[in-house]
Amino acid sequence: MRDIMLEIDNWISEGQDVVLATVVSTWGSAPRAVGAKMAITASGKMCGSVSGGCVEGAVVEAAKQVFISGLPNLLEFGVTDDTAWDVGLACGGTISVFLQLLNADIFRAIKSSDNERIAILTVIDGSENLLGRQVVVADNGGRTGSINSSLDNDALSVARASLQQGDSKIAKLRDSIELFVEVISAPLTLILIGGVHIAMPLSEMAKMIGYHTIVIDPRRSFGSEDRFPHVDLLLHSWPDSALSELELNSSTAVAVLTHDPKIDDLALVKALPSQAFYVGALGSQTTNSLRLKRLLEAGLKQIDIDRLSAPIGLDIGGRSPQEIALAIMAEIISVQYRGN
Repeated sequence: MRDIMLEIDNWISEGQDVVLATVVSTWGSAPRAVGAKMAITASGKMCGSVSGGCVEGAVVEAAKQVFISGLPNLLEFGVTDDTAWDVGLACGGTISVFLQLLNADIFRAIKSSDNERIAILTVIDGSENLLGRQVVVADNGGRTGSINSSLDNDALSVARASLQQGDSKIAKLRDSIELFVEVISAPLTLILIGGVHIAMPLSEMAKMIGYHTIVIDPRRSFGSEDRFPHVDLLLHSWPDSALSELELNSSTAVAVLTHDPKIDDLALVKALPSQAFYVGALGSQTTNSLRLKRLLEAGLKQIDIDRLSAPIGLDIGGRSPQEIALAIMAEIISVQYRGN
């Protein structure tokens, strides 16, 4: 959802109605995962994808009917379905896609949940008066929307259980109602320590992939807006101070890049004991051996030090700043998905 929010937000600001299509279940070799989304306007604009191209045309046609009727619709495509063959889904898989008019209040609740995990509950099967109703439940207990006053407590229990488990799925509510429960993690963030040359292509790659990007460097000539016009946040602070103010959670990666122990060590002492899912540092094997000794002397536990990826990045043999940045981003993504 977060990958298409900016475009949807622009459409809403233009006064356009939007139909949101969501993959709610898959079987076999379905091309996209549960939770994949596609948004369509009444004028025919679209963003996102529910199948990588196989069924998008059929979804757009179905969206036209949703705009006319205002009623949600659950579509199923599979190799045993003649419609699926017509639109090209002959890859041995089945997907179910739920279409509904975008609820502005629900969208605002998702948009405002910048730094926390949320569960979105949507009624996809049941009585017609409940179909498409949604509730957004945040990790902190906040709630937006309602399914029904007599069902909301049960829905909250389902949401809390899903937030604990961290997975999106279809769940039953009192046997007669089927919910799609979508868990959306906090936005991925990449914090770069040092506005060095490698950080420039690395921050661009991370931004393109969808990461929130932060560059920290007390040296203003390195961490300047001219060098990093595209990043979300530039901090001209020492990393220990800056990282103390930022939330390093399970959606955060930290890349330490200056080659200067006065800066790098301060960042690592803060980042390694944190909940960040990835911490890497630039430098040779020799540099890293000396670094590990300093971190032990600084009081870090061995279990935290063992989390450090150093030398940083996958060994792809690259040498240019762009190639090294690619190696770093590839390792971050690899660790991200291993953690999931």
